[in-house]
Amino acid sequence: MSAHPVPSARARALVQGAYDTHVHIAPDVMERRIDDLDLASRFAEVGLAGFVLKSHYVPTAERAAVVRKAVPGVDVLGALTLNGTIGGMNPAAVEIAGRQGARIIWMPTVDSGNQRRSTATDLPGATPAMWGALQADLHAQGIVPDTVEVRDPDGHVLERVRQVLRVIARHDLVLATGHLDGPEILAVVHAAKQEGVRRIVVTHPEFTSQRLPVTQQRELAEAGALLERCYTTAHTGKVSWNHLFDNIRAVGVTHSVLSSDLGQPFNPPVEDGLALFADRLLEAGFTEQDVQTMAVQNSRRLAAASADRVPA
Repeated sequence: MSAHPVPSARARALVQGAYDTHVHIAPDVMERRIDDLDLASRFAEVGLAGFVLKSHYVPTAERAAVVRKAVPGVDVLGALTLNGTIGGMNPAAVEIAGRQGARIIWMPTVDSGNQRRSTATDLPGATPAMWGALQADLHAQGIVPDTVEVRDPDGHVLERVRQVLRVIARHDLVLATGHLDGPEILAVVHAAKQEGVRRIVVTHPEFTSQRLPVTQQRELAEAGALLERCYTTAHTGKVSWNHLFDNIRAVGVTHSVLSSDLGQPFNPPVEDGLALFADRLLEAGFTEQDVQTMAVQNSRRLAAASADRVPA
């Protein structure tokens, strides 16, 4: 593996107690840098509270429960992404995930209408997302799940989506917006508020197929959503660091949450992601309080299913 930057001691200290709410690690259907058991041990070593297991293809709540038992003191949380492999916009799958203790429900990502239709290309020199090759292989075999839409042709949020949102609200889960585009995200976020969803995070709004303008990001922040800033989006060249920082400043630190989106074998160690992000932010002029707000306070707000389960 190539050499990667090492976080400063200052950055390590600033992100202690944080959750990384977006990691891609083994076991998975793609090669990953580390598995969940080893990562939990590493999180304990560097003082991070826990992480959320993200998969585009499989539910992770059962696995998270196993890791929590195997590595006490690290709060590993499960999730579900509403892609074709779990039946798309499937309220039954969300209900089961909620009963199993999942924490985050992602709207569709690789099978979303926006991702399927998108013609946007990465910036020159950017590292492509690993799931692209898997999607291409599935499609080459004729295995093409139905596109998962969230609105009807008139722009109204589908009743099936609202049913999912009601399940999310009933279990007090976190709604993440996946790879929807700006207008879809705005529609779903407003519907989620109507259905009683309490915690909403806009998934990497700087990602290639999304690239939400600041005006939309501000509207989403005003609606009560957190904007997720992923380390890998800039680290892999899909957005410039300066553009990412400008978006944070324009929308506001209190409305942003940091995550790594790490786990790919060619990227830095997952347990370093939040601290490396903190170093970048400090170099760009953000304060220590800014970093703690985004990395620690806001991630704990998303992760905390109950106060007694959150490590100090």
